Amino acid sequence: MTDVIVRSSPLEAAAQPLLDGLVAEYDGRYGAVSRPGGARAEILRYPAEAYRPPLGDFLLVVRDGETIAGGAFMSHDDATVELKRIWTRPDLRRQGLAKLVVRELEESAVRLGYGRAYLTTGFRQPEATALYASLGYRPLFDDTADPLLYRSLPFEKALGSSVRPTTPATPPAASFEAATARVDALK
Repeated sequence: MTDVIVRSSPLEAAAQPLLDGLVAEYDGRYGAVSRPGGARAEILRYPAEAYRPPLGDFLLVVRDGETIAGGAFMSHDDATVELKRIWTRPDLRRQGLAKLVVRELEESAVRLGYGRAYLTTGFRQPEATALYASLGYRPLFDDTADPLLYRSLPFEKALGSSVRPTTPATPPAASFEAATARVDALK
């Protein structure tokens, strides 16, 4: 039982378990009608080229020929990558696979010259929030406030020997509806 990290693309057959797993996860937590086209439309909204060096990367963890975890990043700006599509097969969670994926993505980003990582996770994903905090990601939100008042929870982290970012935290919205409007305006 050896895990192999494979550079891939969302267009490759090996990525299908990751994509299908993300769709099931997001639609299960947020509802398939929470966005036009459901989670699949959101997951496929960026072209595969966005995840190719020198702008990005897309990797899978393969065990015994099966995709069991993966993730990607794309350029957010000249100095920043945005981590996307972090996933682990549900029956294999809590084994460090997501940490492996994030660390591998961070190393790849540094090799490509990026100095900062940015990501968002959803308000109904406390496991992801805990994962990113455990890996040194700084919340760009008031983590004592109800996550529902944000909907989208942003994090950042300096990569390599970069200076620690100082992006200010965003205050919570007044309501879930106001948080939704804020997120929609950013997309």
